[in-house]
Amino acid sequence: MFNLAIDQITSKALGFAQVRELQDASPEPFNMLIWALVAFIGLIVFVLGIAFMVYGKLWFQAFMSSADVSLSSLVCMGFRKVRPTVIVPAKIMAAQAQLDISRKNGISTNRLEAHYLADGDVLRVINAIIAAHRAGIDLSFDRAAAIDLAGRDVLDAVKTSVYPKVIDCPDPQRSGKNVLSAISKDGVELRIRARVTVRTNLEQLIGGATEETIIARVGESIISSIGSSDKHQDVLANPDRISKAVLERGLDAHTAFEIVSIDIADVDVGENIGARLQADQAEADTRVARANAEKRRAEAIAMEQEMKADVAAKQAALVKAEAEVPNAMAEAFRAGNMHSS
Repeated sequence: MFNLAIDQITSKALGFAQVRELQDASPEPFNMLIWALVAFIGLIVFVLGIAFMVYGKLWFQAFMSSADVSLSSLVCMGFRKVRPTVIVPAKIMAAQAQLDISRKNGISTNRLEAHYLADGDVLRVINAIIAAHRAGIDLSFDRAAAIDLAGRDVLDAVKTSVYPKVIDCPDPQRSGKNVLSAISKDGVELRIRARVTVRTNLEQLIGGATEETIIARVGESIISSIGSSDKHQDVLANPDRISKAVLERGLDAHTAFEIVSIDIADVDVGENIGARLQADQAEADTRVARANAEKRRAEAIAMEQEMKADVAAKQAALVKAEAEVPNAMAEAFRAGNMHSS
């Protein structure tokens, strides 16, 4: 041990001696090297000082929250035109919600920056993932980001998955109508207003049909079901039969929603369309019969006039024939064919 210590002291002394000899031999290059090294270190310290002044607060927040955001990443965000005030809170929220924020497969800083540069709403996506995680819904970052970039409200979709919402059928704001008008087989009009409870289907949210399709399908099915009923009293007595028949048709296929229930909110009896149509048909038949009778009367009058003309012609012929009788008698007397008795 003592010999080893002596050797180390001797080597250090020789090293200092060599440095001293190098400094004595060429003092100018050595001084320039020292100053260059000091300037480089000073520049690094200056840059780090500025970076810490600008991003130190955000970095410290991320560090205390174990959000895995380095100071160099914050500096690079500034060069990439990414707002660190958006990325860091989103990463902190994900970390505090115990989501996977690993750099390999989790919600990493680079993935958040990529979504931000694609004009996505980073904070809304993270809030949606946290809400889905709390509700036990499987929603990955890639799917949430795709839904957000597709123009859908991913946070509202998750909320609708947890708390189903009610859609009016028909929707007065979209169609301007308050009720659906359907006619049963007995010709009575029924005015119905339904309420459809739907839950968002996250698997089909991208490319799935929207609420307008659900409203149109439900309205068409209700009208068809009422139209197949023999009497309107059957619908009034059991309106749930209509809702069950409509629900069994699978109207939520290829849509962004799952229909939970269809409830008939209100049913009113409208006009008796069948009786009105029959009355209109009877009136039309009466008009046709009157037209036919008028036609026959006109034909009879025309025939009567023809017969009167024919009688007049016959009478004229008779008068003409009677006028020829005296001439014929005179001619007979002249010819001696007739003698007076």
